[in-house]
Amino acid sequence: MGLSYAFDSKSGQMIMLALLLMVGSFYTGTLFGNKSPIYVPQLPSNLTSAGSSPFANKVALTYRDTEPLIPDTGINVCPLRFNEYIPCHDISYRKTLLPSLDTSRREELERHCPPPEKRLFCLVPPPEDYKLPLRWPVSRDYVWRSNVNHTRLAEVKGGQNWVHEKNQLWWFPGGGTHFKHGAPEYIQRLGNMITDEKGDLRSAGIVQVLDVGCGVASFSAYLLPLNIQTMSFAPKDGHENQIQFALERGIGAMISALATKQLPYPSASFEMVHCSRCRVDFHENDGILLKEVNRLLRYNGYFVYSSPPAYRKDKNYPLIWEKLVNITSSMCWNLIAKRVQTAIWIKQENQSCLLQNADQNFIKICDDHDLNDSKPSWRTPLRNCIRLSTTGSDPHKLLLPRPERLSLYSESLSHMGVDQEKFSADTVFWQDQVHEYWRLMKVNVTEIRNVMDMNAFCGGFSVALNVFPVWVMNVVPATMDNTLSAIYNRGLIGAFHDWCEPFSTYPRTYDFLHANYLFSHYKNRGEGCLLEDIMLEMDRIVRPQGFIIIRDEESIISRIQDLSPKFLWEVNSHSLQNKEKKMEIVLICRKKFWAIA
Repeated sequence: MGLSYAFDSKSGQMIMLALLLMVGSFYTGTLFGNKSPIYVPQLPSNLTSAGSSPFANKVALTYRDTEPLIPDTGINVCPLRFNEYIPCHDISYRKTLLPSLDTSRREELERHCPPPEKRLFCLVPPPEDYKLPLRWPVSRDYVWRSNVNHTRLAEVKGGQNWVHEKNQLWWFPGGGTHFKHGAPEYIQRLGNMITDEKGDLRSAGIVQVLDVGCGVASFSAYLLPLNIQTMSFAPKDGHENQIQFALERGIGAMISALATKQLPYPSASFEMVHCSRCRVDFHENDGILLKEVNRLLRYNGYFVYSSPPAYRKDKNYPLIWEKLVNITSSMCWNLIAKRVQTAIWIKQENQSCLLQNADQNFIKICDDHDLNDSKPSWRTPLRNCIRLSTTGSDPHKLLLPRPERLSLYSESLSHMGVDQEKFSADTVFWQDQVHEYWRLMKVNVTEIRNVMDMNAFCGGFSVALNVFPVWVMNVVPATMDNTLSAIYNRGLIGAFHDWCEPFSTYPRTYDFLHANYLFSHYKNRGEGCLLEDIMLEMDRIVRPQGFIIIRDEESIISRIQDLSPKFLWEVNSHSLQNKEKKMEIVLICRKKFWAIA
């Protein structure tokens, strides 16, 4: 089954019709509700722009004190130049660290969070002329130019059809460096290569993909018709704002880099790892980055490599290719296809091959310390070793496809006190709660696309959202047990994260944040973990008019109710049943659409 329908004329006409309706309704004010922001005056004043509401918050560059203080007028607003502030990927702070970083391994591209006292403690403003984002599926192909007002990618990648300027919009034709004629044709070609012309990626058993150096994530966008979920990532580098483009389009992505530390994803979570000109030197440092790919791949998973060493014979590409072949052979991968500009390897369970190569010192086998999957992969140095299949695991067991996989219970949960009954009850509970949430939010399903569950547990909340046109970033706090492996086994995606630090994403990238007993988990955990810190990070990453739903201890709920107006959130409290069938207060907050005058 091909994907050509994604580019056919009927599909294009429908997208264009929807786009015209959305653009027209934006200017007539009929689709998004209130389009006009309220304005923060640049200078202290009791007066604001005509037609806007009085606004007490002040524009002032403010850093976090030892004990953050919130003025009576509300949290200050950062100056406009900080509209794309990403604390842990801040270029100015990173420059101060450069002398201590291993730039030969691109360590500078990883997360580097300033200490709390060097972080801004003010609300991040939207850029000039920011508009409420276009809705999915139109946003797959078009976004407002003013929301991501950067031209470099269009200038250097326009010929590869990454993105083009179209009046007030950015247009994404669906191309990429190695698929400038469109991702659907490329995706079908990969399916043909893997299945020997007999099927597509879906029939090859691929449900979850990790896209390394994803660009604007068009590869991920065109895997969705096959019901394939993709975790896309790229660093914040010279390809400026690629992840911001992806998230503005409504495609799951985050800032990350394959450099010196393990990626924040569980072992054996993906059926495919994909690199299309991803600018990663897999052949360097004894292949340690390929060993990280090996950690992340499930058995019978594929590594797809579309890059010059796979096809060019000039410069030093043949030497790089030889190194790649030697490293992958030492890991007992099999090269199953090499065509056009792409090579594909499969990782198969072959313990005798690995042990034999270890005896000959081609590889090192990981010891027991390296195999502790109960702890999240968070700030963990890369391991230059290969993992053997663990005792009791069945590397040949095939997981069910979606949607059947959504109900899969992982035995690893039993070691964390979650039995099958508790797992099933969690799933049923969130089905009911999501129904209540939508009733109380009173929004159309198309108004929400990017969702984050900030304390995802087993992924029940995400499963309940499967019937909606959304994607969910399931976050498991790094200070908790690794339930993220079980979430991936359900066919979902997510990442480990410590909420004492800001998340690796741009401002204004999520429509809906869900925090179920997150604040109480971080209570009394020290610097950077205060309730005010987490609320400030929520405000940074949620979009204007986006929702934040919070459930927690009564004292915490009361404190958030008091603080919400100072963050320019509307807040309503509702009484809903908890898992013990008792009533508890649930806060439904909504970020106001405001801007600097």
